[in-house]
Amino acid sequence: MDNKALYILAGYDDETERKLSGLQNKLYESGFSGVQTKDIPMHFTLGSFDIEKEEELKERLKRIAETTDAFDVSFNNVGLFRMPENDVLFLAPAVSREMLLLKDNFSDSKDIYKWTAHTTLLIDKPDVISDALKVVMNEYKHVDGKVNTLYLYEFWPTRHILTVRLK
Repeated sequence: MDNKALYILAGYDDETERKLSGLQNKLYESGFSGVQTKDIPMHFTLGSFDIEKEEELKERLKRIAETTDAFDVSFNNVGLFRMPENDVLFLAPAVSREMLLLKDNFSDSKDIYKWTAHTTLLIDKPDVISDALKVVMNEYKHVDGKVNTLYLYEFWPTRHILTVRLK
């Protein structure tokens, strides 16, 4: 497939994962399913790369994990991206110095969109997202958590390649 790419994801500790996926599960329980990738950890994306960079990225993630401390994150925004076919409903963490320093490790990313730290809850048609937003706003409570993991995934199809823990 010519649209395959590697993605670096920043993930959360177990408690943060539980809280964020709990909110997403409320959407699923309410009948929403969306087209977002399922069965991957909650995360924000740090960059995308050509598949030929797999070995280089595996080594880079290991080096970064050895020298980067886990850091706190605070989710205080519910957001929406308007896309050509679907909208994206997400939670946005407050951007911190630690987050930006981590992102700087992936400045060679081939992303086509300007980077915005966000954790996707649902991707679907605008009218569906409008209905889902009501569920999120009813259920959402401020979430404090911790970023402690980096993942390397290949997409499409989904293939988990590597997980490393930050210090």
